[in-house]
Amino acid sequence: MQKITPFLWFDGQAEEAMKYYVSIFKKSKIGKVTRWGKGAPGPEGTVMSATFVLEGQTFYALNGGPHFKFTPAISFFVDCKTQKEVDVLYEKLSKGGEKQPCGWVQDKFGLSWQVIPDTLSKLMHDKDPKKAGRVMQAMMQMKKIDIAKLKKAYAGK
Repeated sequence: MQKITPFLWFDGQAEEAMKYYVSIFKKSKIGKVTRWGKGAPGPEGTVMSATFVLEGQTFYALNGGPHFKFTPAISFFVDCKTQKEVDVLYEKLSKGGEKQPCGWVQDKFGLSWQVIPDTLSKLMHDKDPKKAGRVMQAMMQMKKIDIAKLKKAYAGK
């Protein structure tokens, strides 16, 4: 088990969220699932807590009730290798949620994700501040990150 595991608090949607995330990411699986028993605080038979793995990262989900909500102050950064990967993940994670600027999405459960191509970091960390600045300006105009447009900005086109 990894030393640090993201712990996600849901209000009755832990099972739905877990299945949704596992359906989106290729190397994923559902782990242990604990269900509420008779006389428990939650509806009998529904998920109390569960673990799942997305791309090698273990997550813990809890149906803890309406006390806490997700905010963009915590997000999951998804490092993408290709534009196709960016396109697919950006669309799937934003379905039922909200597309936001600079590669961010809020999914239908309120969890924030950053769907970012690794090209962005490479271009923004260029030694030439003018090139890096053009890339930053181009990114600030985007919702979903477009690698071809980043490269054009980098080249000064």
